[in-house]
Amino acid sequence: MPATPSRPPRKTKVVPTLDRVARGVDAFRRGEPVLVSGTDSADILALAVETAADDALAAFDATDDVPPLLLLTHWRARTLKIRLYTPEIAAIVPERPLRAARLRAVADPTADLAEPFKGPFETLRHALPETYPAAVKLAKLAGLLPSVIVRQAPPRMRDMTVIPAAAIRDYDADTVRSLALVTRARVPLAGAEQTELAAFRAGNGEPEHFAIIIGRPPTDRAVLTRLHSECFTGDLLDSLKCDCGAQLRGAIETIAKAGGGILLYLAQEGRGIGLINKLRAYRLQDQGFDTIEANERLGFDPDERRYGIAARMLGLLGYKSIRLLTNNPDKVLALEAAGMTVVERVPHAFPDNVHNRAYLETKAAKAGHLL
Repeated sequence: MPATPSRPPRKTKVVPTLDRVARGVDAFRRGEPVLVSGTDSADILALAVETAADDALAAFDATDDVPPLLLLTHWRARTLKIRLYTPEIAAIVPERPLRAARLRAVADPTADLAEPFKGPFETLRHALPETYPAAVKLAKLAGLLPSVIVRQAPPRMRDMTVIPAAAIRDYDADTVRSLALVTRARVPLAGAEQTELAAFRAGNGEPEHFAIIIGRPPTDRAVLTRLHSECFTGDLLDSLKCDCGAQLRGAIETIAKAGGGILLYLAQEGRGIGLINKLRAYRLQDQGFDTIEANERLGFDPDERRYGIAARMLGLLGYKSIRLLTNNPDKVLALEAAGMTVVERVPHAFPDNVHNRAYLETKAAKAGHLL
């Protein structure tokens, strides 16, 4: 009787770059590990601290050959008084056995008052592989706290989508290139009845972005433009904690009175950190930290928005230069770095109130807003 042929080994799934990163984002949000590969052969298993459960962490504790590491951004590490020896992130040796609640207490600054005593921390001083900052960026892309637990990947991993570190590094640029204009329709607004809404979608599965096109602004001259990052609390609930609702409605009114222009409504809540992390920042503000300090204590840059998306949207609509409604000179520089010509900055300020006064003062003093 002939021998039964052996089954060929199962291969790692091969999927397009953006899709790989999107699958990694989904895995992180569900509390599952992902395999991040690097050109230096330092393949790692990574698990987002925010969604990690004790049973998943147990697998990271299964071997003592190479201990697991906890990765934090410099912003969060500074808050914990951890010395910084490596660029971008700090890699520390966590207390074992790994426990989800204990790791989250290190990663989440909203728990600092309840659990103020942490450390001392043993920090790696040698050069870190490219997979480490890539794993932290993947947590950011997932809208989670930028902290991950990592360990060396076993040599034979099956049924896992491998995400190259380079794919995560290049994700922003690839997203911009994939952005497409999907549809547009007439949507008359109060005070701006001659208005179209244009919808844009990228190839990464993220929420869509929109352009509010007021009037019929010609493409052969600089168009009056406002970039508005979505703000659920300000735009929809009319929160007094920020000036976003007033800025949105005021921009539509200003553009309509000027005879036409464009408002880009970007799915980049909380300066790019997402609504849940913005609410965490609000909790920190209630503890006495300003809006920039709150973002940094969470482990984020003061501004995590991707301005290449805005420049791409304008280009797809046929515009090469703009007059930008903003009080933020850095926004002008960021758009120009993304390839859009800004011929003029047009002031766009509104009265404060008792709830957002400190917020606006911080933006003027620390972020250079011209209020």
